[in-house]
Amino acid sequence: MNLHLTIHRGTRQIGGVCIEIEHPDGNRLVLDAGRPLDAPDGATGLLPQTLDRSRPATVLISHPHQDHWGLAEQLPAGWPIWTGSASAKLIAITGDVRRNPLTRSFQTWNSRSHPFAIGPFTVTPILTDHSAFDAYMLLVEGAGKRILYTGDFRRHGRKSVVIDRMMASPPAQIDVLITERTNLGSDKPVTTEADLERDFVGLFERTKGRVFVSWSGQNVDRTVTLYRAAKRTRRTLVIDLYTADVLDRISNGTRLPRAGFPNLKVVVTRGLREFYRRIGRDDFVARMVPHGLPARPLAHCHHVIMLRRGLLADYQRAGLIPTAEDAFNYSMWRGYLSEQYHAEPLEWCRAGGAEIAYIHTSGHASPADLRAFAAAIRPSVTVPVHGVKWDEEQRGFGSIRRLADAEPMAIP
Repeated sequence: MNLHLTIHRGTRQIGGVCIEIEHPDGNRLVLDAGRPLDAPDGATGLLPQTLDRSRPATVLISHPHQDHWGLAEQLPAGWPIWTGSASAKLIAITGDVRRNPLTRSFQTWNSRSHPFAIGPFTVTPILTDHSAFDAYMLLVEGAGKRILYTGDFRRHGRKSVVIDRMMASPPAQIDVLITERTNLGSDKPVTTEADLERDFVGLFERTKGRVFVSWSGQNVDRTVTLYRAAKRTRRTLVIDLYTADVLDRISNGTRLPRAGFPNLKVVVTRGLREFYRRIGRDDFVARMVPHGLPARPLAHCHHVIMLRRGLLADYQRAGLIPTAEDAFNYSMWRGYLSEQYHAEPLEWCRAGGAEIAYIHTSGHASPADLRAFAAAIRPSVTVPVHGVKWDEEQRGFGSIRRLADAEPMAIP
C-alpha cells in the first residue's frame, strides 16, 4: 500500500499552495491552505474543488504568509490546524488588521519542537530562513516513506545558518522533495541581509535629512536590518503601531528590537491609534505611548521613518513634507509598485525632491541556492511547486516529477 501525494493547487503558479498526503489507512495531512495571490478581496469559495472536505484531515501551515494560510477560515470546522507558535500570533494580527478576526484556533509547535505524531504520520517542523518570521520546512514520515516539503525558504537571510547546517547534515533517505521555485528564471535581487545593512548604512550616512523607508511590518529580518543600520549611524528608527504590535507579540525570549529599545521609537498616529481603540486594544497603545512620539516632531528630525500609504494622511497633517535633503527607500518587491497603495509614498517623496533608492533582497532562494539545496538533500524524486519556470529551468534538480494540479502521485 502506498502513500498518495496530491497537489491540489500550486503546480503552475506562485502562491495559493494546497498539498495533500494520504496514508494507506485513509488518514490525511494537508500542507498549507493558501489564498491565491490574484484572488479578489472578500472572495470566498477559494478552496480547491478537488480537496475532499467530506473526510477528516489535519492541516499544517508552514508560515504566516497569506498565500500559505489565507484559506484557513474556509476549511471544515472539525479539521485541526497546526502551525508555529509565533506564526499563529502573526496570523492573528493579520486578521485583526483586516477587521476580520479569525474564528479558528491553532495548535502550535515552536522552533525547538521534536517530531510529533498525527495519526500514522510523524511530523518534524524544521525552522527555515524566509522573509516570513517563524517559517518551517515540514518532514512528513508515514508508511515507511519520507517527504520533505520546503515551504518558502532562502539562504541569504538572518537565519541562513539553519539552511547551511541542514545542507551539511541533511535528513536521510528523502523519497520526495516538494520544493518551491519562486525565483527560477527571475532577476530578483538576492543578497544577504548583512549586505543590505551595509547598504543602508551608506544611504543613512550620505543623507543629510530624514530617510523614509517602506517595508512590511511582518518582515522582521528587514526591521532588524534597519534597526542595526540606524544604530550604526546614530539615528533613531521610527516604526508604526502595527510594526510595534508585531514585535510586541513575538519578541519575548528573543533579542529582537521592540518598544523601549534605544534608537527605536513608535510613531503614534491618529489613524492607527483610533484603529486600535476600535478593536479593543487601548491597553496596547497605552503601553506604546511612553516609547513613542506623535507625527509632528518628525517634521524636524534626523530619523529613519517608516512610510506607507496608510500613514501619509497623518504625516501630512503633521506638516511632514519630504525635501531634497531626504531620501526614500522602497524595501519590497518592485512589482508591488504597479499598485497605487505602494507607489503613492514613493511619488510623494519624489515630488519633494528626495533621493529615491531601492535596497532590498528577495524572500526566496536564488536559482543557485535552490539547485544546491536539492543536490544536498538528494531525494529520490523532486516535485516542484510555487513557481512558473520549472519546465525551462529543470537543470540541476535530479529526477523531477512534474504534476498537474489535482494529479495524484503514488509513492511506492
